[in-house]
Amino acid sequence: MDNEASHGMTKRAKLSDKETMVEDGSIEHVPEEENEPRASNSEQVEMEIALILEKINNFTQMVSELLESGKSMLKELTNEFEERMILIHKEQMEKWQDEIKELRLLDAANEEIDALLHNAKYMLQNIHAG
Repeated sequence: MDNEASHGMTKRAKLSDKETMVEDGSIEHVPEEENEPRASNSEQVEMEIALILEKINNFTQMVSELLESGKSMLKELTNEFEERMILIHKEQMEKWQDEIKELRLLDAANEEIDALLHNAKYMLQNIHAG
């Protein structure tokens, strides 16, 4: 029973870095060279994590740059589109203004010809009547 009590205490005892507990609850001393691979494995894991974090940062930076570039390109396209639409509108308005001007000139010419014809008709009626 004394053995069981001390055995129970062994399970609760803090293990040093050079000791490990085996299945039956006893403590074994682990040679130092066996501890080192764990440290290097841990270091390797930390290096791999650092590489992944660097990839995350690089990718995030790239996405940020692409977003800024995309925004800039869209802004330029928007400005070009707006300028082109304004130019198209201006050209169409000028075309229609020219059509209106031509129609007014044609209408004025028609009115002038109509007045001449009316006068000629009046003169012809007066000559026959007189």
